[in-house]
Amino acid sequence: MSVSFPDSPTLDAAGLHAAFEALRRDLGTAIVGQQPLVERLLIALLADGHLLVEGAPGLAKTTAIKELAARIEADFHRVQFTPDLLPADLTGTEIWRPQDARFEFQPGPLFHNLLLADEVNRAPAKVQSALLEAMGEHQITVGRTTYALPPLFLVMATQNPIEQEGTYPLPEAQLDRFLMHVRVGYPEAEAETEILRLARARARSALAAPAAPARRISQAEVFAARAAVLDLHVAPQLERYIVELVLASRDASAYDAALARRIAWGASPRGSIALERCARARAWLGGRDYVTPEDVQAVAPDVLRHRVLPSYEATAAGWDGERLVAELIGRVPLP
Repeated sequence: MSVSFPDSPTLDAAGLHAAFEALRRDLGTAIVGQQPLVERLLIALLADGHLLVEGAPGLAKTTAIKELAARIEADFHRVQFTPDLLPADLTGTEIWRPQDARFEFQPGPLFHNLLLADEVNRAPAKVQSALLEAMGEHQITVGRTTYALPPLFLVMATQNPIEQEGTYPLPEAQLDRFLMHVRVGYPEAEAETEILRLARARARSALAAPAAPARRISQAEVFAARAAVLDLHVAPQLERYIVELVLASRDASAYDAALARRIAWGASPRGSIALERCARARAWLGGRDYVTPEDVQAVAPDVLRHRVLPSYEATAAGWDGERLVAELIGRVPLP
C-alpha cells in the first residue's frame, strides 16, 4: 500500500510509519522521562490538532516542542505570553510604506508552522481571541482582510498550575479548540538520573556545533501520514462506543444518577471527533491498521478532561474534569 500527496512523490506506507517510529525514538532520547508527552505531541501532529500542556516549571514542556520542530521541515516560533501582549504581536500588522504610498502587511508569529504559546493564560482576552480564530479556522483577520495560515499549523500552549496571580483563565470556547489537554508530572528516579547525565553531556558539548538530526520529516510526509491515519478501520461498534462515552458526559443518569449531578456540562460533537482522530493516530503509531477500545480509553482522559465541566457540588467535593472522565470510562461498557 502507498500514500500519495499532491506535488510530492508517492510515499510507501511502511517507510512512512518507520520514519515516524524513528522520530518517536529520537524524541525519546532527547526528552527523558516524558514519553506520554512525546506520544501526545505526535498524536496532535497526526490528528491535525493543538495541544494544551499543563505542568510545573522545568518539566521539558518547551524542550519537547523545540525538539520536535528540529526534526520536521517546518518553521518554529516561540511567543512568551504576558499581560501586555497585543493581538498584533501574534497576527502581525500593516506597516505604512511612504515610498510606495501604501500599507504592507507584516505577518506575525502565527504564520509559522509550529508555535509555542508559553504560559498562554497570562495574556488578556483580546490576545486569546486572536489565537482562538487561528486555532479554530486556520486563518487570522487584520482589519478587513483575512489571511490563511500555513496548511501545517500546530499550536502547543503551556500553562503553569502553580502561579495563578496575573493570569486569565482560558474560556471554555478556547479550551474546546485544543485537541488534548495534557498534564505533565515529575519523572521517576531512574529517568531523573538519566536527565542529569543528558544535561551533563549537553553542557560539555555546548561550545561545539549542535549535531543536526539524522533525518527530518518533510511536510509531505506529515500530510501523507495524516491521510494514512484517516484510512484506518474503525468498527461500527467502536464508533458507537465513542459516541456513547461523549453522550454520557452530557447525561450520565443511565449509568449513575449521582455522577450525572456532578457534571455541569459535557463534551460537544467536537469532542467525539477529537476522540476518534486521536484514537486513530495512536493506533497508527502502534503499527495497526485498525483502532481498538484500548486506543480510545488511552486518549480519552486527555481529549475530554477540559471538555467535561464539574458542577458546583462536584467542585466543592474536590472533583475535576479528569476524575469525571475516569468515572465515565469505568461506567460506559466496552463494545
